[in-house]
Amino acid sequence: MRNRRNLNDHGELAVTREKLRLLEDRYETQQREPSGDAHVRELSMRSLKRLINQLKEEIARFETKQSSLGSS
Repeated sequence: MRNRRNLNDHGELAVTREKLRLLEDRYETQQREPSGDAHVRELSMRSLKRLINQLKEEIARFETKQSSLGSS
């Protein structure tokens, strides 16, 4: 079972977006500049991608919730 976290306010949303930006930058850098052991690099890339997707899901859930609250 996945550990799902819900964002509670716009402050948490801003922090999560910044974390997402940093992770995406790191992922792109590792793609452009491969170094070290290929297996370790692949595991690191998978982990970064999983975290990126998790943060995107958290942001999407928050935005969906805010959108439904606004249209009620």
